[in-house]
Amino acid sequence: ITLKRIAILGSTGSIGTQALNVIRRHRDLFAVEVLCAGSNAELLARQAIEFNPNAVVIADENKYQLLRDALAHTDIKVYAGADAMTDLMDMAGIDMVLAAIVGFAGLRPTLRALEKGKAVALANKETMVVAGSIVTATAARHRAPILPVDSEHSAIFQCLVGENSKIDKILLTASGGPFRGRTRDELRHVTLADALKHPNWSMGRKVTIDSASLMNKGLEVIEAKWLFGVDAKDIEVLVHPQSVVHSMVQFSDGSIKAQLGVPTMETPIQYAF
Repeated sequence: ITLKRIAILGSTGSIGTQALNVIRRHRDLFAVEVLCAGSNAELLARQAIEFNPNAVVIADENKYQLLRDALAHTDIKVYAGADAMTDLMDMAGIDMVLAAIVGFAGLRPTLRALEKGKAVALANKETMVVAGSIVTATAARHRAPILPVDSEHSAIFQCLVGENSKIDKILLTASGGPFRGRTRDELRHVTLADALKHPNWSMGRKVTIDSASLMNKGLEVIEAKWLFGVDAKDIEVLVHPQSVVHSMVQFSDGSIKAQLGVPTMETPIQYAF
């Protein structure tokens, strides 16, 4: 079996560390070609020593020397800066890119990977929110697949496999977050710590806060529109506190398909890989 060689953008974050768990379990299938992180040079160095990628990038240029010193005894190439992260997407050894950098910073390297015809496992919803039309057009032009990693979008993607029937409606599930059912008066007194206690999922801080305010679900509606080519009016959000059904698709023949699973991001990551 030829190993699929993966570049992880955001390897020290929640999605990146879970992706490395998947690779750790399936070293006969996957190998790490590139690791990129924002500023956590210490964890990035430990990951690099364990997985022995061809190259690593730290976006924070002030951490370059620290990272280089930590990896001086290896053959791993060390780079720094956002430009380096984007330029490394040109590497011929990369089969798939996991785009897991939080926020707008993930757009440029994701676009470069698609321009090079590489498969992108997309866990960075902001990329589609700020540039969905550009990203989807670039992927189509270079015949580069986009494989959704968000649990809801992975669920929709799985429901569409093998289907010829037209999508009538996408049913996007939401847990409701930690503040579901609270009154307006009760919400006046919530704290940051309260907002970070998601009832079902263990995620990065930004996504957890966005889930508490339901802003995250708004971003996911926009992401679904671009990923699956549907109008926003054909996307319905359903509150489902148990987080067992990750999303559903209703087809024009009246049937509905749902994808169910335990609330762990390792499942959609593994499916995309």
